[in-house]
Amino acid sequence: MKTIDIHAHLVPRSLWKAVEAKQAWYGFKHTPGAGAGSVVGGGMHTELTSPKVRFTPEERIKDMDAQGVDVQVLSIHTPFFGYHLDVAQGQALARDVNQEISATVRDAPKRFAGFATLPMQDVNAAIAELEHAVTKLGLKGVELDTHVNGEQWDEPKFLPFFKAAEQMGAVLFYHPQPQNNFLRVRNPRHGLFNSLGVILDDAIVAATLICGGVLDACPDIKICIAHGGGPTCYAMGRLDRGWERLPKDKRTPLPPSAYQSKLYYDTVVGSEEALRFLIDRLGIERVVIGSDWPFVPWTPGPGGWVQGLKSLTQEEKDRILWKNLEALLKL
Repeated sequence: MKTIDIHAHLVPRSLWKAVEAKQAWYGFKHTPGAGAGSVVGGGMHTELTSPKVRFTPEERIKDMDAQGVDVQVLSIHTPFFGYHLDVAQGQALARDVNQEISATVRDAPKRFAGFATLPMQDVNAAIAELEHAVTKLGLKGVELDTHVNGEQWDEPKFLPFFKAAEQMGAVLFYHPQPQNNFLRVRNPRHGLFNSLGVILDDAIVAATLICGGVLDACPDIKICIAHGGGPTCYAMGRLDRGWERLPKDKRTPLPPSAYQSKLYYDTVVGSEEALRFLIDRLGIERVVIGSDWPFVPWTPGPGGWVQGLKSLTQEEKDRILWKNLEALLKL
């Protein structure tokens, strides 16, 4: 039995080297504290709550073994996307991180695959870096924020990027920044910015891609939304109603619910009931395992959690644990 985890974060070793040298890392500055301390940059204060963010690849593999995970798809921890930087700095950050992820994959190809990060503040630069990451570095796609400095993904300026990703067969993995969503301002109490704000951002980007016509324009594009897409599928009836009642706003020939199964969604949903609902709405082919390593605790590991779910058949478990991702990522 294999377990392939699409949702495993990485804080670059180059950042920790800068910390040890008492230097900033692309404008990000570190402060010691609980866990692995905190980092300030891009107008955000990020607490690195797990000491595992400082793990070497060897330590990570030992932790994967303890959790029963065979392969992690590595992607940068979201506060470090760097979209706020000028283009040259953004390109430098992306190349630095992508080369590090690629080297980690090369050193342990049976244990790791990788997603790039891109300087999305400049679409042409992002396309060039994606091509380099996929064709030269061997990465499987890219992790993306749910917006780019406030711009939404259905803006026409991003269509060439989607076309390029579709042509390359690159997987786009969308993951919001917990430190930078609207609930930080509206209600900063109770940890809602993370427990609720994150999944609302997941739903917003999924609805934007669907209703904005991106999946129509790029029918073969491969997109996965973190955290089960949040309440995306639960809200499809309302999205369909809006599509029917506002004909002037329609940008797709079919209602939103016709497109929900064109996306992939991971298993970081919080409960067996939510996962069962997701499977029943989408079909088992569109659900893949994620752990949100190292920030979400799983007992006895993310794969063990799936294996213990009574409402899933063994074939459904196998598809979630490895079959779907093996095919999607061509592992």
